Amino acid sequence: MSTQNNASGTTGALTDAGITPDKKTFLQSLTEDWWAVILGTIIIATVLYLTNSGTTITLPAYKWATSEDLFGKILSGQNLLLILETGAIFLALASIAIGLSGGNVARFAAGFSLIYFLAIISFIIGGNKNVSYFGLEYVVFALLIGILLGNVIKLPDWLKEAVRSEFYIKTGLVILGTTILSADLIKAGLPGIVQAVIVVTAVWFFSLWLSRRLKVDDEFGVILASAVSICGVSAAIVAAGAINGDKRKLSYVTTLVLIMAIPMMIIQPWAVRYFHIPEVIGGAWLGGTLDTTATVTAAGDLVGPIAVKAGVIAKFSQNVFIGVAAFFIAIWWAYKKPKGEAGEVLPKAKSPGLKIVWERFPKFVLGFVAASLVFSFLLSPATAKSVAPTLNGLRTVWFAIAFISIGMEAKFSSLVKLQGGRPAFTFVTAQIFNIFWTLLWSYILFGGYLFPVPDFK
Repeated sequence: MSTQNNASGTTGALTDAGITPDKKTFLQSLTEDWWAVILGTIIIATVLYLTNSGTTITLPAYKWATSEDLFGKILSGQNLLLILETGAIFLALASIAIGLSGGNVARFAAGFSLIYFLAIISFIIGGNKNVSYFGLEYVVFALLIGILLGNVIKLPDWLKEAVRSEFYIKTGLVILGTTILSADLIKAGLPGIVQAVIVVTAVWFFSLWLSRRLKVDDEFGVILASAVSICGVSAAIVAAGAINGDKRKLSYVTTLVLIMAIPMMIIQPWAVRYFHIPEVIGGAWLGGTLDTTATVTAAGDLVGPIAVKAGVIAKFSQNVFIGVAAFFIAIWWAYKKPKGEAGEVLPKAKSPGLKIVWERFPKFVLGFVAASLVFSFLLSPATAKSVAPTLNGLRTVWFAIAFISIGMEAKFSSLVKLQGGRPAFTFVTAQIFNIFWTLLWSYILFGGYLFPVPDFK
């Protein structure tokens, strides 16, 4: 990352480092949630300051189509220098948190450098035009690289020091809050808002109900339900962070989301054309079921320009629910799953009060919501739009590093055997319900039955 001036454990510390609780300083006692909020705030504030002062922030490029692009653009000296600069800034920020928490900065720096290098490899593979056409994003390759490395070799101590997936995810999520804008709800209009409320609510509770029927644990069920009902990988990450979920389960759900997205991107546009579904309805259907704005746009392109606009707007309105879901899931989970010191579930009579709930509440959610509120109501739309590409680029770096780490921590055998395949069956069944439920409401809300047909021409 370069700048050029133009004239115009949720409750545990990052590391204990052998320090007994009564000897910890204030900084050493800060949880990784608070460090995620601190680093996320520093990044957001810095980008805002530099942009408002007329400084252009240049991030590395990773999109390429031909070998000439790869060697002349991605692997050019200038782009490699940007990659190194970005890595150095991320390492410096993370090392501050690790060092002030009492961690071993030297070992962390060595491990982080390797993980960052692997994350860059995942960006380059996922940046290929042919690969991205099939909906395969950097997340897939980051997970696969991490799983391969974590299952082939025994991780050395210096590398383990840097495998801190939750810390990286939560920092990225604070930055993600800047993209969740209330203004997007206004763009969606009443049909988009109503569809988002009905679809997200019904699909989330159906998914959780199905998980319980199939004896999938609630932790898994919450991550699955959030991924299916809201927006795939991002929602799964948020839900897992809100409940301090098992990283193996997050990895499992992420893999399911990405695998399921590929046939959906192909079959759904075909169905819109084959069954002569009106383009605006088809677009709203794609936006309500596919998991990212990129996949919605790609699938919408196969239908028509109106489908693209309707799909993106429908997706925006669903994305706003990430913050709402994170907040309520965190509160619900803190009350529903009170733990004793040994990890046992406490009797109902001993359920925690507000003080204990606050202690267990994932603080990164506050940073996420605060970022969303600031960018929605305190900054001008022009300012929010001007910094969005830079913040999105920085956020994906944190996520890529996180998924490399998740892969390293996950044993492939456990992913394959996890709960006997029931979570996968739950996910696929819930996604099928989501597809038909969303299609029904797309017809009702965008077909002129309750509201005028939106004019996206």
